[in-house]
Amino acid sequence: VQLQAFGGGLVQAGASRRLSCLASGRAFNSYSVAWFRQAPGKEREFVAAISWSGSRTYYAESVKGRFTISRDNAKNTVYLQMNSLKPEDTAVYYCAADPIFNSARYYVPNEYDYWGQGTEVTVSS
Repeated sequence: VQLQAFGGGLVQAGASRRLSCLASGRAFNSYSVAWFRQAPGKEREFVAAISWSGSRTYYAESVKGRFTISRDNAKNTVYLQMNSLKPEDTAVYYCAADPIFNSARYYVPNEYDYWGQGTEVTVSS
């Protein structure tokens, strides 16, 4: 599976932005997918995850209620809808995928074998 994340850009605080993670590969609909982000000088952190069917979703506390992860398996795409953006959301956002969904470790980067190249989101105050 190859992943391509796009949709980043410069937005003002309070605005919305939707990121997309487009996957190649016929078995994508059996992969769990997560979004991580990494701000300058900080470690990569978990943002959201979704199971292969979309029936289970998980969020970091910092984005819960503002971000929504979803997927369209017919389009091989996972989305991250980001609302009420804050300057602290500024980061490079990465999507990651894995054929095994570990419901106990979905927030751990090493659980995912496939990564996209990242798309940068900058939120100005």
